[in-house]
Amino acid sequence: MLWLAGFFVNTALAQSMIYHGSTSEIPEAEFHMARLIYTDSPHARDHGYNMWAIDYPEAEIHIIQGIRRLTRVNTADDSMHLSLMDDRIFDYPWLFVQQVGTWLLSDEEASRLREYLLKGGFLVVDDFHGSNDWVVFTESMYRVFPDRPIMALPLSDTIMHIFYELDQNTQIPGRRHLYQTASGEIAAQMQGPASWKGIYDDDGRLMVAINYNMDMGDAWEHADDPVYPEPMTALAYKFGINYLIYAMTH
Repeated sequence: MLWLAGFFVNTALAQSMIYHGSTSEIPEAEFHMARLIYTDSPHARDHGYNMWAIDYPEAEIHIIQGIRRLTRVNTADDSMHLSLMDDRIFDYPWLFVQQVGTWLLSDEEASRLREYLLKGGFLVVDDFHGSNDWVVFTESMYRVFPDRPIMALPLSDTIMHIFYELDQNTQIPGRRHLYQTASGEIAAQMQGPASWKGIYDDDGRLMVAINYNMDMGDAWEHADDPVYPEPMTALAYKFGINYLIYAMTH
């Protein structure tokens, strides 16, 4: 796998992007965010669009602007969209996947994701809520790693301190979870408490970061929305950048 040195990397050949159609063989930047394409499970509601692309492109537009403003990482203008069976996933240290309460991995895809993660890849899982979503997510994830537990992410983990000092006291909701109270304040009605979880390799490296009962992508997407609470967006940016730096250096 091609890795980033320090805060920088020369990525492999740029690949076709579903929305932009880029076919250039010259890397656009030192870092490309990669979004994982998957097939929806039978449990998925019929939304009329691909659930893997939820929040796209607004989430990428805002987090990429944030990375450029808050770090010195040279970042491409858009995310790459990759299936697990695409050999080019091994050129990208960070895969971002949303709505895993609707995904369905085949045995071949589960094996491929296991290979990617054990070779040093980093998967960030976001935007799934409630017990039904958890069951769907773990049905596939346990086929990726039947022998590795999903663990609570401790505050002592490196990823909580690698760039920003983070805590887990603020839940990051989706825009749809917000409502206005009688006093005019904005509050969130979630399907359970926030839970940061992870899966580790034999050396203690975090391979999978799991944002459960949270929607980091929405917090990026609605960064300019005056209704969306600023502390929640700020935390989502900090987590996103810590995930990025961790992927680049681990």
